[in-house]
Amino acid sequence: MMRARPFLIAILLLPLSPPVADAQAKPSEYATLLAQVKAGDTNIDYGRLRLSWMDSPEYKQAKDTTKENQAMFAALNHKNYAEALKDAEIVLASEYVNMDAHFVAYAANKELGAEDKAEFHRTVFRGLVNSILSSGDGKSTEKAWVVINTHEEYVLFRVLGYRPGDQSLMNKDGHAYDVMKVKSVEDGTDATFYFNVDIPMKHYGV
Repeated sequence: MMRARPFLIAILLLPLSPPVADAQAKPSEYATLLAQVKAGDTNIDYGRLRLSWMDSPEYKQAKDTTKENQAMFAALNHKNYAEALKDAEIVLASEYVNMDAHFVAYAANKELGAEDKAEFHRTVFRGLVNSILSSGDGKSTEKAWVVINTHEEYVLFRVLGYRPGDQSLMNKDGHAYDVMKVKSVEDGTDATFYFNVDIPMKHYGV
């Protein structure tokens, strides 16, 4: 009978090394897009940036910045621009797709005379907003605006000049929709808009 060679036995008894792929994990789509925009490429796909954020490891590791979210607006309203910017940067470090934080960073940088930084955050803010507007027209469930959280709905209304009113949840053809009744700030006319909230329902259950 053939005996196993000692060096072969030794090799078989060695501890297994972790797969190379684990040691060199591929960055998430969100991380790749984030690196591009932080490097100054403002021509990225902002829709993909928002959507990929929700399924990324970065989303799961994000810190709660509710306190800084509230503080940055309070500081901005009190014209404490340096403090507003500091809080906005804390929010963005955790959640770069937060449109409010980009708006505050734009306004604070502008007041502090940092025109280039202000323009950068203005461009990103507009890119994020336009990525929602380009997902539909909001006038029906078939062309509902796709949002990653319900807060995006209220940011959009501020941008478009509407005051939100009654809200209801609709389920149709396997999808969930927020039905929002609004009033124009300019002339008081009423309108109804539809938001696809499949993503918020998946992640938050609301």
